[in-house]
Amino acid sequence: MRSVSFVLVVVAAIWISNYSSGLIHVCSSAESSAPKPAPWPHQFHSLLFVNYSGSLSLIDLWYDWTNGRNFNIIQNQLGKLLYDLEWNNGTSFFYTLDDNKECRSAQLDVGILRPNWLDGATYLGQRSFDGFLCNVWQKVDFIWYYEDVVTKRPVHWVFYTGRSIHVMTFEVGAALEDAKWQAPVYCFENKKPNEHPASEKSIVDIGFLEYISNGILREVI
Repeated sequence: MRSVSFVLVVVAAIWISNYSSGLIHVCSSAESSAPKPAPWPHQFHSLLFVNYSGSLSLIDLWYDWTNGRNFNIIQNQLGKLLYDLEWNNGTSFFYTLDDNKECRSAQLDVGILRPNWLDGATYLGQRSFDGFLCNVWQKVDFIWYYEDVVTKRPVHWVFYTGRSIHVMTFEVGAALEDAKWQAPVYCFENKKPNEHPASEKSIVDIGFLEYISNGILREVI
């Protein structure tokens, strides 16, 4: 009887060991098979609808990683047309092209977002949003990012402050002509750019320089 009991104990131990190994393998497989967000194309053009606690705006976005630059043309509801020009060396110009010739500049420690800026984001599952079935990720505690399951195009992202971005168009490979990337001459008239170190206190919303503009693509990660 003791021999039989010993054999049963050994068999049970082997079964439990194999079962546990199987669970670990399944869990590891599930983690490794979680969808990854598609890297952004090196050049694209997008129209964005922005809602921030009822304050509405449209952003005409030109992302150009190839040439190290990013351009937000911002129309606030019933407001002036604003231009937010950002370079990968940390230089930014925020200006108007009306008769007032307003311009502010800043020098930051960070460039524009990398195409793979979502690497390391935590996958949260799928959710229907704006009529699309989306995979959803969270990047640290700053941003929640929604990507169309079928096309892999961005559909929506929302920042921890509640600023909500809806992607209306997404043209891969579209590029703005070089002449449009030149800040006006009055941006360079005896003005020293403000310097802003990259920190969570000075830069919010992964690129929203709230004290400078409503732009969206400054790198802080």
